[in-house]
Amino acid sequence: VQLQASGGGLVQAGGSLRLSCIASGDILSINVMGWHRQVSGKERELVAEVVNGGGTNYADSVKGRFTVSGDIAEGTVYLQMNSLSPEDTAVYYCNAYNVVWNRSYWGQGTQVTVSS
Repeated sequence: VQLQASGGGLVQAGGSLRLSCIASGDILSINVMGWHRQVSGKERELVAEVVNGGGTNYADSVKGRFTVSGDIAEGTVYLQMNSLSPEDTAVYYCNAYNVVWNRSYWGQGTQVTVSS
């Protein structure tokens, strides 16, 4: 599975950005798709994900501000980020996960920078 992410950039606090990720390859093996983020020197953390069947999970820090959507069967996941704050500044990684094989796939990362 290969993941191609896009949509990062620089935005002022309070602004919005939309991230997109498209999977290719053996997309039928994917059970979960989502977004993680990482700040230099810190561990990568889950932001939001879509589970096969339509369920979603969010980090507490983004609930009410971010919306994850997509179609796992088509290998797509999106992240609409509103009311951005400088604390959201990070490299955002698209992720696809196969539950049966316990295997994770990662995109190349896209930088999101929120200025105050």
